[in-house]
Amino acid sequence: MVRSAVTFFLVSAFFAPAALAQGIAIPGASEHFMRADGAIIRGLDRVAGTSVDFEVDQSNDARIGHLIAMVKECRYPADNPAGEAFAWIDVYDTRADEMLFSGWMVASSPALNALDHARYDLWVLNCKTS
Repeated sequence: MVRSAVTFFLVSAFFAPAALAQGIAIPGASEHFMRADGAIIRGLDRVAGTSVDFEVDQSNDARIGHLIAMVKECRYPADNPAGEAFAWIDVYDTRADEMLFSGWMVASSPALNALDHARYDLWVLNCKTS
């Protein structure tokens, strides 16, 4: 029973924002998500051993090393603004001149859909609500 409840939560929490964006309803999933103006992203440089938090608006980007992170959308539960955040993030590598990542990141489960880079890690901490 516990496993099925956890699985349902993870599936509904991860796919609900994408489904809502396309107008698809997921039975039992919370359909009360709010959109934020941006997100708070943490960047980790594994070689230097340093981390930095960025407040990224949808009109701006954040830079860590030679990576540029852009937030396209950030959503959070209406009843819990400090709770679960989902953000659509694009990460561009200026050295390789290519898009490294484009997709949803989930704040509480960054490993579900993570950036795969040898030196840098990026993940969503929260939506920017104010």
